Amino acid sequence: MIAEVLLVLAGHSSSLFPTDHTIHPSFAPLLHPGELQALEALGLIAFRYRKIKAALSRLSRSSSRSICALCATLNRILRDEYESLVVETEAKILSRDANLVASGSFVPLSSLRATFSEWDAPFAALASLVEELEAEKHWRPGLLIDMLLARSHTGVHRVAHILSRLAVAVQRVWRTQLTAFLVHGSISNVDPLVSENYTLLDGSVPSCVSAQSQESIAYVGRAIATVKAARWQKQLPQSLTIAHTDLLENVLPEDQHAFDLVISQIRTNVSEWLWLNVLTQKDVEYAVETLANYFLLRNGELSLAVIREIERLKLSRLTLRSGPTSMIRDQDLNLALLRASLGTSAQHDPALTHLRFSLPSGPLRPLLPSLANTTSIPPASPLTSSTSGQSFDLFASHLLGTQLKLTYNVTWPLDLFLHPGDLNAYAGLFSYLSALRKTHVRVHGCWTSLSNAQRVRRRWTGLGEGGTAEDLELRSKSLRCGWGIVRDMEWFLDTLLGYLMTDVIDVEFRKLKELLVQKVSAVVDAPPDARLSAAAPTAKPLDFTTLRAIHTTYLDRVLTGCLLTNFTLMSILRPILDICERFVAQVERWGGDVLPPLLFEGSLKGGDEKVGAMVKERWLIVAEINETLQKALDSFFEQLATSISQQPFTTAADASKSVIMNASMANHTALNASRVGKGLDGGLGEVRRHVEHLLLRLDFNGGFSKRRESAGQTADILADLT
Repeated sequence: MIAEVLLVLAGHSSSLFPTDHTIHPSFAPLLHPGELQALEALGLIAFRYRKIKAALSRLSRSSSRSICALCATLNRILRDEYESLVVETEAKILSRDANLVASGSFVPLSSLRATFSEWDAPFAALASLVEELEAEKHWRPGLLIDMLLARSHTGVHRVAHILSRLAVAVQRVWRTQLTAFLVHGSISNVDPLVSENYTLLDGSVPSCVSAQSQESIAYVGRAIATVKAARWQKQLPQSLTIAHTDLLENVLPEDQHAFDLVISQIRTNVSEWLWLNVLTQKDVEYAVETLANYFLLRNGELSLAVIREIERLKLSRLTLRSGPTSMIRDQDLNLALLRASLGTSAQHDPALTHLRFSLPSGPLRPLLPSLANTTSIPPASPLTSSTSGQSFDLFASHLLGTQLKLTYNVTWPLDLFLHPGDLNAYAGLFSYLSALRKTHVRVHGCWTSLSNAQRVRRRWTGLGEGGTAEDLELRSKSLRCGWGIVRDMEWFLDTLLGYLMTDVIDVEFRKLKELLVQKVSAVVDAPPDARLSAAAPTAKPLDFTTLRAIHTTYLDRVLTGCLLTNFTLMSILRPILDICERFVAQVERWGGDVLPPLLFEGSLKGGDEKVGAMVKERWLIVAEINETLQKALDSFFEQLATSISQQPFTTAADASKSVIMNASMANHTALNASRVGKGLDGGLGEVRRHVEHLLLRLDFNGGFSKRRESAGQTADILADLT
């Protein structure tokens, strides 16, 4: 019977246990209750062992390398520890070992039960493990490692030890794939860690790997794979790949601190090599200058030419005589961009080929002006008004009358530091600045037409404005009011554009270039051995993370300085531009003058209308536009002054969330504060001083502040009277 029990423990079937671990009913009456309990306990161990072996036999045929590694490791553990225990126990019985054979003649079942009791808990845990493994059709390596590490956190030492060994085996397989991706840029065909576009797949990375390390893994692997795919003239040196392989061979993801250090060091080394050999300072500076010239309108002659070409395109394609080609498509706008570059400094710039106009809402047709030109301005919300994306939407349709977006085709290796979010910010800045520039040009043209009309009229009227006694005074008031409107519009737009281009964009762009030169000097001055060494505390390399952070901080400061992070302020500025466009269009419809021609009313007039009715009609329109404009300008100045008094540029917020923490700061972004926390933005107070400069320029003669004081005094007097 002892031989039968040993065979059962070794995994063979027996008539003692016909189904599971329950003793055969025919043998039960012949056994003592203690013997029966011992036999069923041994049968349960044997039953779980057979169940585990059968499951491992099925799982080992899986296509997953991680599952196969787990099965091989568990089979080795069972062979070396459990099966050897069965053979060793049988040898002791045959040699009549006194620890097992009582009086040299019989073997107590309790001795066998005590010998194999150490496998009760391990087999129970392993049986549950294989059941869970078989329940899933396909296991991602990251999820498998997470499950094994979670199961290994138990108080039973033997169970924890076995499951830890299984987790280590799976982690080694995962580390092999990680090494192939990080060091060689290759992707496995079976259970790949990343997709074809080098994005980490869900479940491919264990949760013990930090988010920063995951981002570094995707960045480094993508960079190396792209360098190899592009057949770059310089490839990663072999000494560096060997060093990175050695670093990875000494760590496992479960040791999070050591693993993060190794990944960080590999990223630093690869980034420095890329900076010195692939994406150099010249490339970065050229890309930054290109984006500033074309998106931030630092190339003034091209921006004006583009505005004129788009206006000419609207007249030729959206009028009644435009013929069959009565629509504006993306390619039409791109051709207009190329035509605008002729005769400018951008004519021979190769970067111009990367610029593309796109119409998100499709081609623009002339028959639906009510649908194409409607721009809704949503009300400011305390929870959403801080995002500059809504401010971008306010101006995206101003240039063409429908949503228009300027894009930049980023190619390797510029996409290492230029992200889609940065390009969206540039596109929004282009929409905003081009809207201001277009309105400024139209107002200036209105000033020119009014001046020409005044010159022509003065040839006949001398120093007066002409007209009859009935409308002489009204003609004078209308003309002076019209001139006042144009003067205020011209002054406001000129002041705002001068502030944006001089105090914000030029200043921040110059600081960005100076900071890049300083960071590059730190890399160039460092010795070559220190750049690639893991222990180089004195070297301060320009990592691509730092490069992107510097560029993102630059964009944040430009957005804040341009007031785009204050949605309430932008929702006031957009109607001001609409008022300017409305007045200019009204003057164009009137023939380029506020006053009607001297002989326009008189003998040809019919009906009961008096002489001067047309002058009065125009006066009412001009007076209404003037009142609306003054109210909008006062609101703009008041909101700008309020934003300064609330100290919006020093809010504290979490860098990873970038959300508004206080409703009173709803008009402003918290991104800049996150840069301060990282030590990347040491001059945040200068952004606030930029806005203070704008306030001083707008209120240079005290016009706005005096009107506010007088309005406040009037309100107080009325309050006392009531």
